[in-house]
Amino acid sequence: MTDFLSTGTLPEHYRDLALTVRDFANQVVAPVAAKHDAEHSFPYEVVAGMAKMGLFGLPFPEEYGGMGGDYFALCLALEELGKVDQSVAITLEAGVSLGAMPIYRFGDEKQKQEWLPRLASGRNLGAFGLTEPGAGSDAGGTRTTAVEDGDSWVINGSKQFITNSGTDITALVTVTAVTGQTGDRKEISTILVPTDTPGFTAEPAYNKVGWNASDTHPLTFDDVRVPKENLLGERGRGYANFLRILDEGRIAIAALSVGAAQGCVDECVRYAGEREAFGKTIGSNQAIAFKIARMEARAHTARTAYYDAAALMLAGKPFKKQASIAKLVASEAAMDNARDATQIFGGYGFMNEYPVARHYRDSKILEIGEGTTEVQLMLIGRELGL
Repeated sequence: MTDFLSTGTLPEHYRDLALTVRDFANQVVAPVAAKHDAEHSFPYEVVAGMAKMGLFGLPFPEEYGGMGGDYFALCLALEELGKVDQSVAITLEAGVSLGAMPIYRFGDEKQKQEWLPRLASGRNLGAFGLTEPGAGSDAGGTRTTAVEDGDSWVINGSKQFITNSGTDITALVTVTAVTGQTGDRKEISTILVPTDTPGFTAEPAYNKVGWNASDTHPLTFDDVRVPKENLLGERGRGYANFLRILDEGRIAIAALSVGAAQGCVDECVRYAGEREAFGKTIGSNQAIAFKIARMEARAHTARTAYYDAAALMLAGKPFKKQASIAKLVASEAAMDNARDATQIFGGYGFMNEYPVARHYRDSKILEIGEGTTEVQLMLIGRELGL
């Protein structure tokens, strides 16, 4: 399973998947990316194409409507999509890693049979409601509450920055909520909330710096009543469970970040071979060539880091530290490469119609979402016993 880490060569089935998604990204995603970015519109036609390819079901068993693949296959798809359009890539990442994966990891059989076929097929999207106005990096600071009332949970509170939470095909949000308290210790659980439940509101979408074609909303829960059987996993295990989901998600975000970093390299190689100044292509200037070489080194290093974390995860070995390293290194590589690419493109790099400008705006959130750079450093330090 992990032989590719030492040989540097992907097994054929992984390579074929990556090439298939690369073709889709270049032929279907790239032609409409600038339009959706400029219009802040959700790319329903692209999502439908990804659903038809089975990308939303990549890591899930066939018995639940999945493709029978694994998490590394998802990461490869995210890398290829991230080269072209991060908004599309994060739609897939959030739909699978945050929307469907909690149900697969922690749901009972009834929950899996009800929700996974819909989410794995891409007919519907799921979201993960964790972040709150007063609890970002402090994930344990949850204030949203879920109170037992007969055979129901009654949920009140709010969430913010929730991806895939307000589209026409979003069917479900998994919500973290306080379900009890012992002294100063909160009991946090996760509860499945269908989006058509009365009292659930996806507030108007954010006006973001980047990821403009990604759907992101604040959410409000006003006496939202769901059946008690919508509890996902054990009561009081919500905090531990979503930490596991975030660990996995950091590998996926690292893969997306590597795609962004590599996309910047690819754009610069093409541009540097075409753009002429002072009678020669700018790529023949050592200053430009060295800058692009450093960009390539960053992307390669970050790719190796997420491959390593994914291999440990699939082997059932501890991977928390490696996931944080991968997320840290890859997100910084994406941001650094986007900045350097914009510099290489000069004035054109500041024009939104060029992909490097979109990467420049999009990449910053990679250092924030699913655990900030500072959180990754803290986690790595803890794993080192510091």
